[in-house]
Amino acid sequence: MRIGVPEALLFQRYEAYIRTFFDNLGVETIYSGPSNREILELGIKNSVDETCLPMKIFQGHVNKLLKECDKIAVPRLMKCEYGDSICPKFAGLPELIGKGSMKDRFIFTEPMYLSAGSRLKKALIKQGSRIDIPKARMEQAFRAAEGVTFCSKQDYIPKGAEGSGTIALLGHPYNVSDRFANMDVVNKLKRLGVSVLTGDRLIREEENSSLSGLMKAPYWMFYRENLTTASALLKNGIADGIVYVSSFCCGTDSVIIEMIRNRIGDFPMLVVKLDEHTAEAGIDTRLEAFAELLERQKHRSM
Repeated sequence: MRIGVPEALLFQRYEAYIRTFFDNLGVETIYSGPSNREILELGIKNSVDETCLPMKIFQGHVNKLLKECDKIAVPRLMKCEYGDSICPKFAGLPELIGKGSMKDRFIFTEPMYLSAGSRLKKALIKQGSRIDIPKARMEQAFRAAEGVTFCSKQDYIPKGAEGSGTIALLGHPYNVSDRFANMDVVNKLKRLGVSVLTGDRLIREEENSSLSGLMKAPYWMFYRENLTTASALLKNGIADGIVYVSSFCCGTDSVIIEMIRNRIGDFPMLVVKLDEHTAEAGIDTRLEAFAELLERQKHRSM
């Protein structure tokens, strides 16, 4: 049996965990590889127009793997961390992506709560029994993956003395980490002399102070993470500006972006909206203008 694993959505965030789990599962595993134009075209062809770009890309990864594998891992993800919620599309992912008999080839469709170890283990074992993987082997793979850190840490590239400054690249992790989806924005900024701070979470100690003043705790997990990061950057003077990568049709981002703007005031922030029609030349022009803004700001402060 060949199991296909799409390298999209939250794959990069949990890559070490996923690879460790399947390495210890004892079945042939095929990964779809990085996103590209061919994968996106497959996704567009098999998605409804209103679907956001990350979902279209995931659809393309799945359709690519259908030609090569017997089963495809399309997890029904309910929560990533205790008390936090994520986009409801994750809970309905098998239904959103699957059409007709395609869904019969999807696995790991049991509701999964990544923050609840025992609950996650039961869901994995239950799924394993449906595809003839022994319970002992599922437990072995789960134990091996348990020792791996779930989330990636921040990757901080220090500010260069001659550069235009440092920006924090924020957004949903699948927009920030997928170089094809975001048109390789990190390297575009580096070529403009801008150092880049990336990462999908901030150390917990910063959260209480960063979220103070809100009427209630943020409902969405990525809302909390991005608001926390933006507040800490402003407080600690780590970055000179923010580039927020977003997708058209993302309802949660429409709230997150406004909340960040309210929190940071006149701190420089550029919002880059992406879909399959976004022109790369337009992104280049906006990044160049933002880099020039940071450069002028840097000289004024000297």
